[in-house]
Amino acid sequence: MGVSRRGFLKGLALGGTTGYLAMAGASSTVLKDVFIPPAAVGDFDIGTCKSVKCTVVSETSWFNNKRVVQDMKDAGGLLVNQYIIPWSNTGVKEGYNGNNAGGYSALIDLELLDGSKKKILLDCGWNTEWMDECFKREGVDKMLKNKEIDVLVLSHEHFDHFFGVESVLKNCPDIPIIVPKGFYKEGFDLLKGASFPVAHLKNDYPHTGPLEVRESGKVHPLFPGCATISFDSAIICRVLGEQGLVFNVKDKGLVAITGCCHMGIISFLEEIKHRVKGGDKIYGIQGGLHISPFEDWDPQYDDLIQALPSYGVEVLGCNHCTGYLTAEKMILAGLPVVQGTARFRSKKKLFLGNGDQIVFG
Repeated sequence: MGVSRRGFLKGLALGGTTGYLAMAGASSTVLKDVFIPPAAVGDFDIGTCKSVKCTVVSETSWFNNKRVVQDMKDAGGLLVNQYIIPWSNTGVKEGYNGNNAGGYSALIDLELLDGSKKKILLDCGWNTEWMDECFKREGVDKMLKNKEIDVLVLSHEHFDHFFGVESVLKNCPDIPIIVPKGFYKEGFDLLKGASFPVAHLKNDYPHTGPLEVRESGKVHPLFPGCATISFDSAIICRVLGEQGLVFNVKDKGLVAITGCCHMGIISFLEEIKHRVKGGDKIYGIQGGLHISPFEDWDPQYDDLIQALPSYGVEVLGCNHCTGYLTAEKMILAGLPVVQGTARFRSKKKLFLGNGDQIVFG
């Protein structure tokens, strides 16, 4: 069922930023035995691919949790338009040159059965200076200039996944872009070259390529063995809508790759199972799982960790908004969490960090 903007705002109006800390976990903690009835395995055939490699370009959304929460509080709370929040860009000791903004972005290398390859850039971060450095480190800037990246998939409109779009467009202004239903006028204006001075946000390189808005509640094929699924997820800062990627890796099973997964990882896995052929075998997961991103913990989150093994996941990559405490809990529960190297300003090795890679297939 879709969530109206009015319903979204009404719901958020019931709480303040403290409520967000609860929502941060609740959005991912779906008690599937209560809220999601058993569903037959889907029959939508997305094809098959040979392998999927995911490089974590940046999983560091911001450098100081308290600072980003305070920015929202100072601006008026959860309902404030993210384009008019004066986000901290100076004076943050642990930030990038004082700027608290970082960003999330991942590069996905897809090998098809015929040996050909495709590259997908999932999200583009926030702070353009930070993203420029991360793109250079992983060679993404050169790939963009050489038109080696086939498409930019934006998981959702949030600042830490989208505001760094200039770092992409200055290298490849005509790259095809796919967004989920729910983008606001400001988001489309940013792509066209708008600036938002209060938010310290600009894009001096207007997008000139194709732009596709994908409807929610459907499986959208992208390449053989690869598709997107969009959700009407209601999120803070007025953001509405998120999409995730699903791959079918030959002889392995399905792989789910997310940005933040505000729709809830269980909801995402259930949607894959319900709609995609082969959904009875979820081989791997990678990305933000949106479980306790601010390192707060509630007993209900334990229900989610207990539910994950029922999907048969063999490889669990996570980072970004997952929370280090969540990773610790999952490891203690025996889940197959792939640990990282804690390089390039990622803080711990508990999960995949900046510059780390994971391969499925």
